[in-house]
Amino acid sequence: MDTSATLDIPPLKGLVLAGGRSTRMGQDKGLMLWHGRPQRLHLVALLEEVGIPAYLSCRPEQAAELAGYRLVVDRLPDAGPLGALYSAFCQEPQTAWLAVACDMPLIDAEAIRHLIAQRRPESGGTAYHAPAFDDGSPDPLFAIWEPIAFNTICQRIQAGQRCARKALQAAGAHIVENPRPEVLANANTPQEALQMLQRLGHTTS
Repeated sequence: MDTSATLDIPPLKGLVLAGGRSTRMGQDKGLMLWHGRPQRLHLVALLEEVGIPAYLSCRPEQAAELAGYRLVVDRLPDAGPLGALYSAFCQEPQTAWLAVACDMPLIDAEAIRHLIAQRRPESGGTAYHAPAFDDGSPDPLFAIWEPIAFNTICQRIQAGQRCARKALQAAGAHIVENPRPEVLANANTPQEALQMLQRLGHTTS
């Protein structure tokens, strides 16, 4: 049997995007207790449940409090998710990274497994169609980024273009429809957080 095709598939690791400043939320989204534990640790557990080694992407000043976890520390200040991916590829350039944002509380193990099943390693990445866009744009914050996307990331950062969605699209991502689009719902403001709590069945005072 010819195994040459499988030998070239980059290993896949998880990257929990926990280095944002959460200015719109007013509190660290990585620490929110959607599922009884800080969301950043909940996502680490989900990734490892499906067999993906998980790394926390963080700012340098967060590294001490996260000692004991696998970390990718930001190499560029305040560069957003694209900067986090840049740092991840600088650290492990031959790895594919499954990026997961902390503002999507409905992501579960099933959603992660389904995304991995759609993976096309020969593309720049694999992502679901972003619900907010009707032009076929990918959602970059729950997506697999392949090593061949690194050049595009570098070019766009150097040009001051830090939109992760446009970068993933420019890298030639494989974009698929999501059978469960609700998992991409995010909560970035206190109002959205309240709606999400109600959706998850939490009681509020």
